Amino acid sequence: MSKRRGQPYGQDLRDRVLAAVGEPIRVVAARFAVSPSYVSKVRARLRKTGERTPGPQHNHVVPRLAALHGVLRARVAEQADATIAELRAWVAREHGVVVSHPVMWTALVRLGLSLKKTPVRRRTGSRRYRRSPIGVDGTVAETRRRQAALSR
Repeated sequence: MSKRRGQPYGQDLRDRVLAAVGEPIRVVAARFAVSPSYVSKVRARLRKTGERTPGPQHNHVVPRLAALHGVLRARVAEQADATIAELRAWVAREHGVVVSHPVMWTALVRLGLSLKKTPVRRRTGSRRYRRSPIGVDGTVAETRRRQAALSR
């Protein structure tokens, strides 16, 4: 049986494991392809609480900026060109919450916000995709002839 991380096994498997009363833990574990620890814990829970169902999961961590999602969204709407560092400084100054760069980035992603900047100038790329400069006489051909003459 495969188990997804952070989720309990199905109730049918739990019931089959508990139905194997009196059998050794390792035998039951091998039969149902689970760990001996699982069998032991299921039996212990039945003994202690009388419950056959799994307990609540406690492995979910609330995001650190969850309480500030509304004000963070408003801040980005009002100052869309703010950087992550500026937002971190603002949250620390105004709300007293110090967070790392990845925490702030994750909060913005969860809110569906992006802080992409519009470049002021054209980005440099490989020479292959650059436009050829225009020559003195206004033609690209003249410029290419000059470049070819210089490279000889």
